[in-house]
Amino acid sequence: MFHHFNPDECTACTVCTVHCPVAAATSRFRGPKMTGPAFERFRLFGLHDDASVEYCSNCKNCDISCPSGVPVSTFNMLARAAYRKGKKTPPGDLLTGFSGDIGRFARHIPAFLLNFGMKNPLSRLLLDAVGLDRRAPLPSFAPMSQRRRLASPPRVEKAGARDIVALFPGCFVSYYEPKVGLDIIFLLEKAGYDVIVSESFVCCGLPLLCGGLMEAAQRRARRNRREVARLTEQGIPVISPCPSCALMVGKEYQELFSEDNIGSPAGPVHEATSFVLSLVEEGRIDVTTARPSAERFAYHAPCHLRALGMGRPGFELLRQIPGAHITDVNAGCCGLAGSYGMKKKRYEIGAQTGATLFSAIAESGTERCLSECGACRAGITHGTGLATMHPLSLLAGVLQ
Repeated sequence: MFHHFNPDECTACTVCTVHCPVAAATSRFRGPKMTGPAFERFRLFGLHDDASVEYCSNCKNCDISCPSGVPVSTFNMLARAAYRKGKKTPPGDLLTGFSGDIGRFARHIPAFLLNFGMKNPLSRLLLDAVGLDRRAPLPSFAPMSQRRRLASPPRVEKAGARDIVALFPGCFVSYYEPKVGLDIIFLLEKAGYDVIVSESFVCCGLPLLCGGLMEAAQRRARRNRREVARLTEQGIPVISPCPSCALMVGKEYQELFSEDNIGSPAGPVHEATSFVLSLVEEGRIDVTTARPSAERFAYHAPCHLRALGMGRPGFELLRQIPGAHITDVNAGCCGLAGSYGMKKKRYEIGAQTGATLFSAIAESGTERCLSECGACRAGITHGTGLATMHPLSLLAGVLQ
């Protein structure tokens, strides 16, 4: 690995367990400390039979809360891969794990056909039978025209004329919410950037990692790492609207995989909202010219955004919009955790995990909820019935 992790660095204080939303929701998960660093001592002797690790949602609250800086979630994900090795991968994990490949394959198919094929009652029953709960929210594919526009933005005509930035859209934005990516391109162009979307980028591999498919995740890490290195060497920053992608590509690759397998560190992947916030602070985007808004919004900071350690960029950015009322609900995990809450064996756990957040949003009396994470937006809409949007889509809307 890039970093050698010693389980003895864990002081067994159990702070991570106290802050774990899954451990609070079910006794089937023994907690991040027990399945992670504590059981790692046994795994070092070849024991990999701790089935409790299957219930870890990889939300990173253990990492955020650990006073010793131990990457507890990394221990848990490596433990899941070890536990799954030699076992048959559940069909539901294969579908969610390879969702990025499915999206790329379906990019030339009209949205109405994709959505009917995925969401008709018979399909939902079949998906339920293979492990994706029929009650869980499934995202809808966006119109093919939007998906194509995001995948092929106008080419940079003259190198050196303007600053260049590369957008790593991530699977959720690429296939289900490309308008978020197009809104970000609008903001970056307004700040004087030309934006490129590299065809070499693939799924960050996080869904595969959560499904225990470590080798498949590693192959994607190798490809993305190579492309990020190429862009970084040219002085082109890489940004992503998905905190999970930014965390996975910019940090977790070096924790999970060896340098021999994926190459040397290639530079950071910037989270898009924090990047745009820095442009506002530099005066490259003037928020004071935004169209005033009297709408009331709730803001939810995703777990993986907090794991990046950059505060609440969406909240700090949007409260500068004239007349806007932004409430930071600050009420924990949404429970969907990527695809965790879609799984039949975990749907109830996810719903219970997100109940506190959903109640807080309902009590806030807001009309819409804002969050940087696509899965959080889907989970919040499912849990509250409220419309959601990415903070940068709101900003783009009031600046147009």
